[in-house]
Parts: sequence; C-alpha cells; structure tokens
Amino acid sequence: MTQHPTLKALVVGAGIGGLAAAATLRRVGVEVQIFERAPELRPGTTAVSLMSNAILALRSLDVDIAPSLDKRGEVFDELKFLTRRGRPIRAIPFRDLADRLGAPNYAVHRADLQQSLLDAIGGDQAVELNAAAKEFVTGDDGVEVTFEDGRKAAGDILIGADGFNSAIRRQVASADEPRPGNYVCWLATVPFSHPRLTKGYAAHYWGRGQRFGLADIGHGRAYWWGTKNVPAGTPEGRPYGKDFGKKEIAGLFAGWADEVRQAIRVTPEDTIVRITAQDRPFLRRWGSGRMTLLGDAAHPMLVSLGQGAALAIEDAVVLAEHLRGATDPSAALRGYEDERRPRTEALVAAARALSETEQLEGPVAARMRDLYFRFAPLSRFTSQNEAVLTWPPLG
Repeated sequence: MTQHPTLKALVVGAGIGGLAAAATLRRVGVEVQIFERAPELRPGTTAVSLMSNAILALRSLDVDIAPSLDKRGEVFDELKFLTRRGRPIRAIPFRDLADRLGAPNYAVHRADLQQSLLDAIGGDQAVELNAAAKEFVTGDDGVEVTFEDGRKAAGDILIGADGFNSAIRRQVASADEPRPGNYVCWLATVPFSHPRLTKGYAAHYWGRGQRFGLADIGHGRAYWWGTKNVPAGTPEGRPYGKDFGKKEIAGLFAGWADEVRQAIRVTPEDTIVRITAQDRPFLRRWGSGRMTLLGDAAHPMLVSLGQGAALAIEDAVVLAEHLRGATDPSAALRGYEDERRPRTEALVAAARALSETEQLEGPVAARMRDLYFRFAPLSRFTSQNEAVLTWPPLG
C-alpha cells in the first residue's frame, strides 16, 4: 500500500470555525497548527444557536460534541415569535424535526461551545496566541504565512478562519467592503430568572424597526440581544453609537414585555456588546493554490437564521472530507469550495431577506409581516427548516 505523506495545515483563527477545522482535519489524519491574533483565547460574552445540521455534520466524521453541549448549554424545542408586549404571534416547533433528523438544537454560550471544540481537538493541540497574520505566499509545494511580529510559519495548506475582518481574505479580495444591514445590535449574557424564562425558552419579540431575542442557555443564564434600525448610510450606526449606553437601550425597549425590560435591567453595562449589523457581498473565489477560506472569513452573514456557527462547522467537515487522503491539496481545496458555494450563498441571501422582513418599520408592513407569520401553514415553515437543518443537505 502506498503511504502518502501527512499534510500540515496552518489554521489562522481560533474561533468556532478554526477550532472545528482543527478537530475535523485531525480526524482525517491532517496535522494542524492553529494561530490566533488575540493575546488570550477569549470567546467573548455572547452566545450562539447551534443547530441540528452542525451536530450531524460533525458526527459524520465521528466527532460528537452533543454530550458536552448537553452539560454546558440548553436544548430548545421551539422558537416563539411574540409581539413587543409578549403576545403570541407563532411558535415554530423544532423537537419533532430534531428527533427525526437525530440531533437537537442548542442555545449555548460561546465559551462553552469553544471548550467543547477544544475537547474534541484533544488536549495536546496548542493554539499560538498573539499571532496576527499579515500576509501569505502560496506555491506549488506549500504555503508560508508571515505574522505582524515577524514570525513565519510554513505548511502544506492554509485555512483562513479569522472571521469577518479576515486578514487572509483581504489578500484574496482586497477591495471587498462590508455591506450594511442598516441596524445596530446589542448583545449580552447574564444570570437571569423570570417566570416566563422556562427551561429551554427561546423567543423573538418583534416591534417596528426593533427586535429582541431572549434564550435560556443553561445554568441559570440567559442570552439576550436587541436591535434598532438606523438610516441607510449612517456611519457606525449613529445615533446609536458607542456612547449609547444601558440607560438609553432600556429606553428603546420601554413598554416591551416585562422579561425584556428585566433582562436589560439586571445586565451590567460593561458586559453589553454592541455591533453594527453587516455582511459582505458573496465572494465567488475563496482561494487559490494551497489556501482557502472558511466560516465568516468566506461567507459572513446576518444573524437572522442563527446559522453562522453551524455553517462554519459544515465548512470544516466538508473541507476535511476533501482533504482525506488527498494527493493534490490544491485540487482538494477547490473541490471543497465548489461544494460549499451553492449552500452558503443561498443561506447568506436568505439571512439578509429574513433580516429585512424582521426589521420592517412601517406600521402596515410590520402588521402584514405579523399576520403572515401567524396564519401561514406550518408545513411551509417546517419544510424551510428541514432544508436548512438536514445533513447531508437535501439535493
């Protein structure tokens, strides 16, 4: 039997996508070295939804993080859509679909998901910190990355998994500018109890040009986020900029459901994260030679579908499958990109379309949105969710 030399992958970025890539690549026999620009491995203070498709994709490579997430996060069986005062619009059930697919949906703190992926990688896999990538060179025999501090690293392939502001992507698409979502978002996790926040609670509250999300993420903690439209072209989300604090946020949500107001009230101001909603025009070429992109570095999306983390994990699984036993790494990377582009492009577009619907501000348009979600056949939502949550994807 012919023995192929072990490939060495340089993974730039130790977020969800980078760690998932390390776990899956190691599972197919690829050596991995991970680089992270931050001085310490801090996943931030927010949470994510991790849907069935991510769990199923990882299991296809015998990587099962569900037992870890059962301990660290919280399964949610339905997603409630409510008015701003907490009156029901629609509840979308997930449990029957999750049972049929064979994997649940989780709400989980980023730190807990990160630790679950680190456990899947194995304790002997170190992450090199303070390693901000500056540029790379790819050739027929391998790739070399230069870091801001002058360090260099060489390997057989390079995976750019360094997020929305990816330094690796900039070298692929230098003129690529963010595309505004025209709203700002505040996010936080906090110890929180409320009569309406039952086990596995997950709800979206809809106003006009505003939304609020609230979810149980386990261990007495809640994750919340709130949005507010800004005029198109407004720089940095003004007038809701960095000086727009907790008191002002609470004012935006005055008169909303009690649990919404209470979640904001008990959150320490310095733990609230503010982001400007944005994605990027879909990138047709993710790499060349022996490098490629993954996750938000390849296809950043607005958050309405809750699929950002799951798509990064799907990327990692497909990448590993193409590199398993590969004798031509460049061809394997192009195969990965070709397989992933149609699904990721469709979901990036779907996330933007849903975001525009959810952020509707005109009274008539917002009322029509609520009526549609209240009275449309449940089968329509079930089939849409099934198309997203099934792995391998439906043909």
